[in-house]
Amino acid sequence: MPRRLINDIIAGQTLVTATRSTTVRAACKAMAERRVGAMLIIEGGRIAGIFTERDALNKVLAGGLDPDTTTLQAVMVANPQTIRGDRPLEHALLMMADGGFRHVPVVDGAGAPVGMVSARDALGEDLLDLERDLRRRDELEGSIGY
Repeated sequence: MPRRLINDIIAGQTLVTATRSTTVRAACKAMAERRVGAMLIIEGGRIAGIFTERDALNKVLAGGLDPDTTTLQAVMVANPQTIRGDRPLEHALLMMADGGFRHVPVVDGAGAPVGMVSARDALGEDLLDLERDLRRRDELEGSIGY
């Protein structure tokens, strides 16, 4: 796997954020509209927590909580591990594997949030390569007459 830096992966990314008082329904709606699996909870320009699809499923739905009245404060993961953007993607993947999570907030040198890297980001290049290989195989099989 080539050494891709996190800053390169999150370039152009718009961070999806909310406050502690945001309801779960509003957060889920924003995540669905932006097609992301996690959002950061920001307080005073710093990361206070993270809320993910898994939190919505495991803590809210499975827990029988009302998404219209439950706030992110009640179900977010407070003070999540973070990584700087100048680190290789492999470091974030190791953090995810060790911690059992799929998203890592990215911060700048001063600790301010600048993006989010996910396990899915690791597949980007590999998926493109796989799609190219499959197309090439299909073209070869088509020319041979299989």
